[in-house]
Amino acid sequence: MNPHPALRLHVPEPTGRPGCKTDFSYLSVSPAGAVRRPPIDTPAADTADLANHLVRVLDPEGRAVGPWAVALAPERLRRGLRAMLKTRIFDARMLIAQRQKKLSFYIQCLGEEAIAVAHALALAPGDMCFPTYRQQGLLLARDDIPLSEMVCQLMSNERDPLKGRQLPVMYSYKRAGFFSISGNLATQFVQAVGWAMASAIQGDTKIASGWIGDGATAESDFHTALTFAHVYRAPVILNVVNNQWAISTFQSIAGGEGTTFAARGVGCGIASLRVDGNDFLAVYAASQWAAERARGNHGPTLIEWVTYRAGPHSTSDDPSKYRPADDWQRFPLGDPIARLKQHLIALGAWSDERHAQAQQELEAEVVAAQKEAESHGTLLDGRVPSAATMFDDVYQELPAHLRRQRQQLGV
Repeated sequence: MNPHPALRLHVPEPTGRPGCKTDFSYLSVSPAGAVRRPPIDTPAADTADLANHLVRVLDPEGRAVGPWAVALAPERLRRGLRAMLKTRIFDARMLIAQRQKKLSFYIQCLGEEAIAVAHALALAPGDMCFPTYRQQGLLLARDDIPLSEMVCQLMSNERDPLKGRQLPVMYSYKRAGFFSISGNLATQFVQAVGWAMASAIQGDTKIASGWIGDGATAESDFHTALTFAHVYRAPVILNVVNNQWAISTFQSIAGGEGTTFAARGVGCGIASLRVDGNDFLAVYAASQWAAERARGNHGPTLIEWVTYRAGPHSTSDDPSKYRPADDWQRFPLGDPIARLKQHLIALGAWSDERHAQAQQELEAEVVAAQKEAESHGTLLDGRVPSAATMFDDVYQELPAHLRRQRQQLGV
């Protein structure tokens, strides 16, 4: 007789499905201010506790507490709040535009605005980000990227700076340190490490910041990036945005059950942090710590940003089919905009009236940018760029055979 039971596989399941409330007790949440802040040159192995706890700064009353509470001027905080508001308003307008068939596709970052915006403010000019398609806040936190240009890219019209060669939301801004987005999962992680290694080889002072979602950590590129970053101590920040869902697949399918994604970094010899991604001050402090570590030749940092994807994965997704409709309202870490607003009001540097005024101003700014972009064409009006643009930006000087092809095309 065989004394052993039959073998079976464990298939992780989310703790909430449509029709029943999600049990968020699986999410380990540390009290604000409770997690230590080590020196930037701390050995990677000594960050194991930081990879399993949760770095938080803002307490329930909106006060900044604990060792990660960096001193930020109210003006910088207001800039961050306005950038998050602009990102949310921009997302909402573009979602409507997609439903109106003015653009083909859109991806929101609703509920995740603090991560990209605060991170952008913690980096230095010349640093290079390798984002996914949900970090538009990296651009919207800046003052030198025209909103109308971003909308033109979404609408693939005659003023699209990428000339229709990228899907909507897959922006590319070298001057802003925003590497071309790839629709293929996890490729940007190895690219970020390679760019950082090149910066070190050249003796430069610029660092890289790579981005990935929780689901894409199951891709082989994620592990390859960690190996190279560890071995060569690449000056790179490796960001894992754990927004709980990869399309319709819960984060536990990618390995988030019973451990953290940050713990993988420690296992690979990389200093790692697990951070409240809905806490603007915690995001800024952790980003600044990792950037200083990289710039000081102390090696890479992996940061798991714990947040929640409040909206659908994209305009092609219906999250009501796989999770409760009220999940975001019940998520323990709250709304990043509401939390920073509360903090600023507690400081006496903001008010409900100023918040409402800022929303109106930003609404008007986004609407004006959309109108300007639409004047150059949308999918709805059938105006498309000239076919001649397919010959542009391929060679520095157009070779004879392509000149002949363009003449045959009549453009």
